[in-house]
Amino acid sequence: MIGSTRQVAVYAFGAATDMRKSFDSLSALVSQQMQREALSGDMFLFVSKNRRRAKVLYWDGTGLCVFAKRLEQGRFVAPWRRLESDGLMRLTMSELTLFLEGSELIGKVALSPAPFTLVAQSKNSEATHLPSSNRALACAAL
Repeated sequence: MIGSTRQVAVYAFGAATDMRKSFDSLSALVSQQMQREALSGDMFLFVSKNRRRAKVLYWDGTGLCVFAKRLEQGRFVAPWRRLESDGLMRLTMSELTLFLEGSELIGKVALSPAPFTLVAQSKNSEATHLPSSNRALACAAL
């Protein structure tokens, strides 16, 4: 498993990828196709056409790393079938871990809770943490 001690964004590439690609060609896909910076510390997921192989490109602070996995049974979910409007699929670290274990739930249902945000204190109540989806409701109530 890939470990990280900080909040990391994970982006899945929106098309099948040739798994012969390595550091330089994968980082070129990140910058040219995904419009992201490979040295940002975020993780970038690439899946082969037959969906038996996947690679994750990430910067660990000292250099680029490539994590590769080949499934012996089953297939990875095709991230290009579940893209957002900008052509990317965003995952959390927990979802990436489940993806690399071969889970078929990735992209079908929300597997991670919405991020928590701090709501400003009102005179009659204390500050509370609410998911970002409830932030508008909390602000409207104040």
